[in-house]
Amino acid sequence: MKKQLLLVAMVTITFNLYAQQGSPTIRIKQDTVKRSLPSPISAPPFPGSDWDGAPLIGADATAPNYPLTNLLGLTNSRLKIYGWADAGGNLSTSKHSNFPTSYDLVPNSVVLDQVGIKLDMQPNTVQTDHISFGFLFTTIFGTDYRFTLAKGYFSNQLLAHNNKYGFDPSEMYSLIYFPKIADGMILKIGRFISPADIEAQWATDNYLYSHSLMFTVDPFTFTGIQATFKLGSYWQLEVGVHAGNDMAPWSNSAQINGLLMARWVSHNNDDSIYAGINSLGSGDYKNQHDDLQMVVATWGHRFNETFHTMTEAYYMWQYHALTGGTVINGPAQSFYPGVGPGTLIPGTENAVGIVNYFETKFSAKDYLSVRNDFLNDPQAGRTGYATWYSSHTIGFVHYFTKYIRVRPEVRYERAYADGVTPYDNGTKKDQYTAAMDLLVRF
Repeated sequence: MKKQLLLVAMVTITFNLYAQQGSPTIRIKQDTVKRSLPSPISAPPFPGSDWDGAPLIGADATAPNYPLTNLLGLTNSRLKIYGWADAGGNLSTSKHSNFPTSYDLVPNSVVLDQVGIKLDMQPNTVQTDHISFGFLFTTIFGTDYRFTLAKGYFSNQLLAHNNKYGFDPSEMYSLIYFPKIADGMILKIGRFISPADIEAQWATDNYLYSHSLMFTVDPFTFTGIQATFKLGSYWQLEVGVHAGNDMAPWSNSAQINGLLMARWVSHNNDDSIYAGINSLGSGDYKNQHDDLQMVVATWGHRFNETFHTMTEAYYMWQYHALTGGTVINGPAQSFYPGVGPGTLIPGTENAVGIVNYFETKFSAKDYLSVRNDFLNDPQAGRTGYATWYSSHTIGFVHYFTKYIRVRPEVRYERAYADGVTPYDNGTKKDQYTAAMDLLVRF
């Protein structure tokens, strides 16, 4: 009950702040000036137009007017309310579970992956003469909740019950823009997606339906405070503190971690590097929950308007962890039977991951995506199996309209250690899948 009351209080305080600055439904003048480089990527057909998904100070981040926004009469408002629904299915050589594949976890079935709703009001960071406020609240329902959930946010759905479907208030943060600090600074307070990720948690923001193996096991969200500083036209700096990966500050596993990230874009806007430490603290596995420490770097390169590539690599570590990582205490399900605590890993548990996306645009409605990724889990701390993996995916994305798209793909993945069989609940060394989802924005 205390958790629910705290969530209500957070939302109430946020809305009161904005009420003091004026009603969020007041008509505003649209800025035509941009204090950042032009968007390097075509969106659509690609899911994003700027490098790396980093917050970009100096660009208008106001969401488009989706159908729900128009229906609610918010067309000329800074406040946007919109959402999406994503359902998908797959054919797999595995019978019981596709794990460690994520998002299309249940083999040979059709599931509701995500229904998401966003309440979104972005601060005006184009202007430089006054403080501006904003906020973002995102909640999802579906099978994908298990990959976004954080301990302390209705987490018994997963950690105590291992439910197939659940909901998660995945993003809940306030934004305050200070134009006179550096070339602009945004202060983010609340629960937010961990930087730096090519693969976001929301279906709308990803190149492909499924996710790479390395993104199955890394941090998803942090709860804390993050400051982003604009330093000229080509640099941004992020400094923050949070309660650890996928943990609410009030959970009994929370620990203080620091964050320091930098984003650089080349003068011709053909390259971007977004790198740093997104978690640095004691790194102690605590009360059956990971406290992942992570060094990460993302590089984006544009060959021309038709071709671009995105590459990300990380090194993660922690101390005195259990095999399999954070514990789900059951009951076992056929699609995820790995419940209960694993065995102790003395000393340091670590993992290395790397992924590359190569993107080809065919038209304003179509693109081809090729993804190759590698994950090394030498102590079995991330997947429960001590091995290194690779996965290889080819997908084609087609937009029927600007609000409706399909993402068919084929994928092969394999574990390489002798005698290790992590697929289909510990019975197979590799796995083939053919999958597709239907994604509708509203």
